[in-house]
Amino acid sequence: MAVKQCMVLPIFFNPERHSLDAFCAEVAEIGYAAIEVMTLHAPDLAEIVATARRHGLVVASMPGHASLRDGLNKVENHDRIEAELRRSIEMAAEHGIGGVICFSGNRNPGQSDYEGLVASARGLRRVARYAEDHGVNLNVELLNSKVDHPGYQADHTDWGVALCEMVGSPRARLLYDIYHMQIMEGDVIRTIQRYHAYMGHMHTAGNPGRHDLDDEQELHYPGIFRAIEATGYDLYVGHEFTPKGDRMEALRRAYQVCAGR
Repeated sequence: MAVKQCMVLPIFFNPERHSLDAFCAEVAEIGYAAIEVMTLHAPDLAEIVATARRHGLVVASMPGHASLRDGLNKVENHDRIEAELRRSIEMAAEHGIGGVICFSGNRNPGQSDYEGLVASARGLRRVARYAEDHGVNLNVELLNSKVDHPGYQADHTDWGVALCEMVGSPRARLLYDIYHMQIMEGDVIRTIQRYHAYMGHMHTAGNPGRHDLDDEQELHYPGIFRAIEATGYDLYVGHEFTPKGDRMEALRRAYQVCAGR
């Protein structure tokens, strides 16, 4: 089965050019299976989900809690994050959204990576059973700390896998961002082959620059997508790059590149 491609709505949707309905119709016509949202505002989310469904699209992912820099690795954040995640899990389950995004936060002065790992696991354990009961994945996003997010703790796949194992829930997963992990560790295909069972979602972008999936960047996305398909991974891979030109043309080309066309 071909890899299910999706796209991050706020990056590509231009309300000055399209209505949301027209945009979803065109995205579906290209061949996309899903969209991602970056809103926790319930009325907006309900409208987006309903519009996407009219065109046969799934909403695959949404934010789980605030914030990227101030996250799970601080024990003092756990009460807040638990409350936010519970609300997000409920919203995701209500709207058929399979995963919510979670963040380790930036490294804390005097805290080792292992101590940050333990703290993050403690935070996720507080909501893991709730996520299991609602059928929603807790996708901890892996980001680079070298270029885009200095200080971010979940910046290597091994750390993320250790976190999932420490939480001990089938709903504790990773958002494996190919662009970010290319910067931090490379070896993308082997990593996907080895750890795909821990991945609840994936993101793409060209490196360097975080732009289109074209021949001016170093990642060979047709090969990467063939490797993903070979693992049997059946969730979604979302395009999260910043287009250099027309947004819809960039989406169309990205779909074709990753579908091997």
